[in-house]
Parts: sequence; C-alpha cells; structure tokens
Amino acid sequence: MSTPEISRPRLLLIDDDRKLCRLITSYLEPLGYDVIAVHTGPEGIERAAEEWQAVILDLMLPGVDGFEVLKQIRKTGDVPVLMLTARGDEADRIVGLEIGADDYLPKTFSTRELLARIRAVIRRSSLRRTAPVADDPELVIGTLRMNVGSRVVTLDEVPLDVTPVEFDLLACLMRARGRVKSREQLLEEIRDRNYEVFDRSIDVHISALRKKLGDDPKSPRFIRTVRTAGYLLIDPDRD
Repeated sequence: MSTPEISRPRLLLIDDDRKLCRLITSYLEPLGYDVIAVHTGPEGIERAAEEWQAVILDLMLPGVDGFEVLKQIRKTGDVPVLMLTARGDEADRIVGLEIGADDYLPKTFSTRELLARIRAVIRRSSLRRTAPVADDPELVIGTLRMNVGSRVVTLDEVPLDVTPVEFDLLACLMRARGRVKSREQLLEEIRDRNYEVFDRSIDVHISALRKKLGDDPKSPRFIRTVRTAGYLLIDPDRD
C-alpha cells in the first residue's frame, strides 16, 4: 500500500538577484518547501495569481518595482508577503507594510532568520483563516470602530485600509482600552509566540498604523508611546 503524498508548501520568490535566488532555493527545498523563482516584476505579478503559501518579494526590482508588484498582488489575494529590503530604509518598510506586506527582512538576513519569518507569516495566515469570531464582535473607542468578524476598521465612518498585522495590533490595543501593552505582549498576542529577534518590527507596523489614523506621534490622538514600556491606545473617556 503506497503512502499518500504530502503536499509541500509552495513559495514564490521574486528577486532579480539570481545568485541569491539559488542560495534561498538550495536552503529551503531540503527543508520541505517548493520554491519557484522569477526575476522581474511582470513575471512576479503573473505567477502570483497561482496558489502559494507565501511570496518572498524584493522591493528593488528593475522596471516594475516591488511596491507595484505588491499592489497588484493585493488586488486579487491575501497570500502572505515577506518583503526583502536592500537599503534598510524605514520609509521603504513603512510603505511596504502600508500597501499590504505582512513582514520585512533586510537583505543582510541569515537563512535561519528567513526560515523563521516564512514560518511566522504562513502560520499567522493560517490562524486568521481558522480563528473563531471573537466574543466582542465590535470594538469602539471614540470615532474609531472595528468589526472583528468582518475585519473592517472605520474612523469617522470612513473605512481604513489596514494590513492583517495592523488590524491585529489595533485590536490588541483597543481591547486594552488605555492600558499599556509592551512589544513582547503585542508580539505574543498577534503571532501566537514570542519572537524577541523581531520585536523592532512592531515599531514599523505601529508607524504605518499611525499614518493611516492620521496620528501625530508627538501629539497623539490615538496611539501613545510610553517610553521603555510600550504602546497604549488613548481612550477619550478615560484620558
């Protein structure tokens, strides 16, 4: 009797650095992943329409850059996207997260860190699809409203285009209602485990979320940084 074949996770790698693509492929395939590499933006957009467990996307592509590729991917699906950033520029990371990336990784990464990030974005995506609707289907603080079941956020009755990670972060802060949440607590709540090596990525997601809320970090209306402690969502009924 033959053993049923177990499906291997499929990863799409979009990067014009062919040497790096070979390195990533040779590392991940023995670990159980099928990696398909393409080297231009248009190829990436076309192949992204297929079924993948995650996409690894370089931002610095020739011609059609990674930002445009990401926009096109998000028009048709919610596959997890891990950005690769060569310059390490915070502005690039924030823009990428704003338009739908799930996480980012500077190109100085180690293969072990790459593997951990891939596993994390795939796991979070799976948890989002299978998670039951929370007991509090709607969260409201001032003019900020969140429907947990439909994953819709509105501010002054205008829908906000937030990424899955931003939604989960905002939900954690709204449930805390004026209580401080540390980076470690936020990571544990949104990722189902504590990734200490990734804790600074919380700051980038918060920066992107603030921009969408129209918030000024120096004089915040919504998200306040509590030095050395973490973040809190300002509750106008208590503040």
